[in-house]
Amino acid sequence: MAFSLRNLSVLAYANGFTLWLYKTGADDQSCIAAPGFFNDAGDMLAGGDMLMVSARDGGRMFSVLADASGVRAAPM
Repeated sequence: MAFSLRNLSVLAYANGFTLWLYKTGADDQSCIAAPGFFNDAGDMLAGGDMLMVSARDGGRMFSVLADASGVRAAPM
């Protein structure tokens, strides 16, 4: 499946840091960690933000990496 902006929510924001929740539909954690999965939210996500992901195969925390090539969720 593809990224869906409606499944991305802010849980907390302070001092330029945002904690996000992304609830997938049929995607598993390997899809979420694929480079470019979150590129459509690149204007919202910042490097150093954290993502809590609820996926088909369980939950996990990711760190947001953002650079010239796009946005990536790095497993913690």
